Amino acid sequence: MKNLTRRSFLGLAGMASVFLGACGGQGATSDESATSATDGSTGSDSADSDSADASPTTDEPGKVVNGVLMTPYDEGYSTGKHHATIKVKDFGTIKLELNATNAPITVSNFAHLVNQKFYDGLTFHRIIKDFMIQGGDPNGDGTGGADINILGEFSQNGIVNVIQHKRGVISMARSQENNSASSQFFIMHGDAEHLDNAYAAFGKVTDGMDVVDAIAEVPVEDGNGTVKHENQPVIESIVMDD
Repeated sequence: MKNLTRRSFLGLAGMASVFLGACGGQGATSDESATSATDGSTGSDSADSDSADASPTTDEPGKVVNGVLMTPYDEGYSTGKHHATIKVKDFGTIKLELNATNAPITVSNFAHLVNQKFYDGLTFHRIIKDFMIQGGDPNGDGTGGADINILGEFSQNGIVNVIQHKRGVISMARSQENNSASSQFFIMHGDAEHLDNAYAAFGKVTDGMDVVDAIAEVPVEDGNGTVKHENQPVIESIVMDD
């Protein structure tokens, strides 16, 4: 897994001082420089440093180009609906429905990491009440990720994604580079339509929003949603149910 030296951010509309930390394997930027991905616009003003094309050019399963996963793994999660369960220590269970028909690469990558037990023991390291809870960083501070990034499945990157960022939706965190998502994900605590078309939403909570609500009450250190390591809710496990 990657050990990043810089933090990358994603903006929260209407709150200029608040940022949602995003994972990014390559070309991560500081919060001061994150501009193109902060307002949810659908403009094509960001060019990925990994130079991967915006759409897959091959049907080969698990194709990686310049560190970016361009096609789903051949592991049975590239189409249809799938379900996963997140167990959070001292909080409870969150049930997810994942939409691989809408975001096949994102769901495939998430399931791949889940089946590797990548997420077990990690935490929710950033929490902004009424916005989102974010986890899946092996470093626990917004700077880490898995070994590869994934193709950004959203219209700003030339790929249709119809899932809106409503309360309970799960989506991928990233830097200002379109293909920089890796392992970090966030679950919406409130609606945030400014994220639509700019981030890869890939499913929704079907049971356990009370757990999300409880996690959203965890004390934070600043307006950026930073949670002290000792207070970070621990992901005991994530499992794919089907």
